[in-house]
Amino acid sequence: MQRSSTRGLIKQLSGLPTVQGGLSRLAADRMRRAGVKLEPLLSRVGLTIDEIDDPERRINAPNQIAFLEAAAKALNDDLLGFGLAEEFDLRDLGLLYYVMASSDTLGDALKRASRYSRITNEAVVLQYQEAREPKLRLVYSGIPRHADLQQIEFCIVAVVRVSRALSGRKFVPKHVSISHIRPRGSAKFARALGKGVEFGSEVDEIDFPAGSAEWTLVNADARLNKILLKTCEESLISRTRNAGRFRTTVENTISPLLPHGQAKASVVARKLGMSERTLVRRLAEDGVTFTEILQQLKASLAVRYLDEDGMSISRIAWLLGFEEVSSFSHACRRWTGKSPRELRLSG
Repeated sequence: MQRSSTRGLIKQLSGLPTVQGGLSRLAADRMRRAGVKLEPLLSRVGLTIDEIDDPERRINAPNQIAFLEAAAKALNDDLLGFGLAEEFDLRDLGLLYYVMASSDTLGDALKRASRYSRITNEAVVLQYQEAREPKLRLVYSGIPRHADLQQIEFCIVAVVRVSRALSGRKFVPKHVSISHIRPRGSAKFARALGKGVEFGSEVDEIDFPAGSAEWTLVNADARLNKILLKTCEESLISRTRNAGRFRTTVENTISPLLPHGQAKASVVARKLGMSERTLVRRLAEDGVTFTEILQQLKASLAVRYLDEDGMSISRIAWLLGFEEVSSFSHACRRWTGKSPRELRLSG
């Protein structure tokens, strides 16, 4: 990437959601231990050594996602996010961990996580559904979901690990849904999270066991929790929330519809609770059309999928909503100037 385009990218990302950066620092530590040069890789994704080495500095969420993906490749570790989630010190989550840990029940802890997780990561919104079989859904805000594998896998595994530690129960989630495709490594997820792990789902969601919301936590402390709740509220108010562009909301709605051939403006509008005319108008305000978003998203996913040696071209075509491989090949040439095989070889 040329220097001018790098500066343009950094400027474009400057108004996007931020993260505390703890996950990036975990990945950086892993790279240092492995003897991998850190600075050149950070530079390619718009980060600096100073940002990584200063635990008080927040970084842009897209930069963290790009760094984690690049680090996974540099380390030849496609399960980097998964591995970091299994080994990190839970207390490194800071205020969020302690307000969860001091709650009375697991349900209360998940409610706290849902409300205050933006203190740690403004891009991943946790939505808690209270029920006999409670659920926690992870939704992306302000950035595209399809660009991320490592961060979301870290978040899902970390939520389950925290819930086990706080409740003192080695439970298995009833079901775990993950929206991206994982061509290899899913067996490790099954061993860690149970056999009910589903990749390629329409949502990122954890279904907890029946009655788990009422489980008493091992470190429940009502007085401490009251103090921490006040601190969390003050921190939440002080955070300047960045509203996500409408375009990214549309992209995140389109992604799970592609394999089913339902990535149509009418379907997306219905899922967003608006008319197709309103959808078109709001996209026009962002200076883009639905067709442009759809094609750009398909092109981006095609490049990502073709980088995975374990995924056949016919499967990739299906995942992108093409009925025929030939149609995918024509589209790929239109997007990149290369056929799928040529693009895979050049990568």
